[in-house]
Amino acid sequence: MIQEQTMLNVADNSGARRVMCIKVLGGSHRRYAGVGDIIKITIKEAIPRW
Repeated sequence: MIQEQTMLNVADNSGARRVMCIKVLGGSHRRYAGVGDIIKITIKEAIPRW
Protein backbone atom coordinates (compact mmCIF):
# COMPACT_ATOMS: atom_id res chain seq x y z
CA MET A 1 0.00 0.00 0.00
CA ILE A 2 1.28 3.45 -0.95
CA GLN A 3 -0.01 6.60 0.68
CA GLU A 4 0.95 10.28 0.48
CA GLN A 5 4.49 11.14 1.67
CA THR A 6 5.72 7.57 1.02
CA MET A 7 9.31 7.40 -0.29
CA LEU A 8 9.81 4.84 -3.09
CA ASN A 9 12.80 3.36 -4.91
CA VAL A 10 12.55 3.57 -8.71
CA ALA A 11 13.20 0.46 -10.82
CA ASP A 12 13.55 1.80 -14.37
CA ASN A 13 16.10 3.62 -16.51
CA SER A 14 14.62 7.14 -16.23
CA GLY A 15 17.48 8.43 -14.06
CA ALA A 16 15.41 8.86 -10.90
CA ARG A 17 16.52 6.89 -7.84
CA ARG A 18 14.06 7.92 -5.10
CA VAL A 19 10.66 9.53 -5.44
CA MET A 20 7.94 10.66 -3.03
CA CYS A 21 4.22 10.11 -3.58
CA ILE A 22 2.38 13.44 -3.37
CA LYS A 23 -1.11 12.35 -4.51
CA VAL A 24 -3.10 9.15 -5.03
CA LEU A 25 -5.27 9.61 -8.13
CA GLY A 26 -8.59 7.97 -8.93
CA GLY A 27 -11.14 9.30 -6.46
CA SER A 28 -11.95 12.26 -4.29
CA HIS A 29 -10.79 10.79 -0.97
CA ARG A 30 -8.59 7.81 -1.83
CA ARG A 31 -6.07 7.19 0.90
CA TYR A 32 -4.01 4.28 -0.44
CA ALA A 33 -2.77 3.09 -3.83
CA GLY A 34 -2.05 -0.49 -4.75
CA VAL A 35 -0.57 -2.33 -7.71
CA GLY A 36 -1.72 -0.76 -10.99
CA ASP A 37 -3.03 2.47 -9.45
CA ILE A 38 -1.83 5.85 -10.70
CA ILE A 39 0.01 8.17 -8.32
CA LYS A 40 1.59 11.61 -8.70
CA ILE A 41 5.22 11.78 -7.58
CA THR A 42 8.10 14.18 -7.15
CA ILE A 43 11.73 13.19 -7.72
CA LYS A 44 13.87 13.53 -4.60
CA GLU A 45 17.12 11.92 -5.79
CA ALA A 46 18.37 11.41 -9.35
CA ILE A 47 21.42 10.08 -11.18
CA PRO A 48 23.32 13.02 -12.71
CA ARG A 49 23.43 13.03 -16.52
CA TRP A 50 26.58 14.13 -18.35
